[in-house]
Amino acid sequence: MILRPRVASKELLLLRSLNARARLQYYNLEKGYEGEVQFDRYMQQNLLQDRYIVNDLLLEKNNTKFQLDSVHIAQSTAYHFEIKNYEGDYYIESDRFFTFSGKEILNPFHQVKRSESLLRQLMNSLGFPLSLESYLIFVNPEFYLYNAPKDPSIIFPNQLNRFMRKLNMKSSVLNPKHLKLAEQLVSLNLVDDPYKRIAPYQYEQLQKGILCAQCYSVDVIVKDTKVICEHCGCSEDLDSAVVRSVEELRLLFPEVRITTSMIYDWCRVIESHKTVRRILNQNLTKYGSNKWIYYE
Repeated sequence: MILRPRVASKELLLLRSLNARARLQYYNLEKGYEGEVQFDRYMQQNLLQDRYIVNDLLLEKNNTKFQLDSVHIAQSTAYHFEIKNYEGDYYIESDRFFTFSGKEILNPFHQVKRSESLLRQLMNSLGFPLSLESYLIFVNPEFYLYNAPKDPSIIFPNQLNRFMRKLNMKSSVLNPKHLKLAEQLVSLNLVDDPYKRIAPYQYEQLQKGILCAQCYSVDVIVKDTKVICEHCGCSEDLDSAVVRSVEELRLLFPEVRITTSMIYDWCRVIESHKTVRRILNQNLTKYGSNKWIYYE
């Protein structure tokens, strides 16, 4: 049972929008999220045992924050999975992790051990001294690691099926105590502030227009009651596209006041203020009167 589903983080949503409108780079974050979703899907299709599953946790122990991709709570064991979607050739040298071009990156093995230690301390402090097993999962079949350590907690793509069979051999009967632990972990999840990690940006710097819901291109046109992407062909109801654009604007500029003129300028491809006003009236709550009308 998934108690905390995986959703695109606010930081990823911000970077998707900024990448489309200001050509910022967000590839690594998007790639990581794709790998996590791929792992979730694999687990849903192949895991036979009952588990409480919580994803994307940001926790704190001993004044130290740590992030967990996925935690599975089973009968006698909690499983912590760190998921990597690295692609290409990497190597390890003197306990340091490098791309094949020689660029050093953070060693994911160290990350897993650090998170495992803090999670174990946290569970003990909550009164749940379950056995804890941590695994580093590489999901991309195009990944290869030279000088890989002989460590059973590291699972490469071609080992995933055997690893799943091993997990499914262990029986798991859950009780209210397991649910309580899962709920406590969810309740301790910290609210992260993605804005502090992103370079400052201004409304005037961003390209205006409705983003395609599928490929995030701004090359869209309005035809009758549809928004059609000229890049990938995706079609979406105009009302839905405008509401989605309002939410995107709120994400990028939380303090902005939503008005007909603001959304008309933000979307750019809609011919009349009247159409924008109708959509806002039907989908948002209107406040004020005359020229001071705004929406929430």
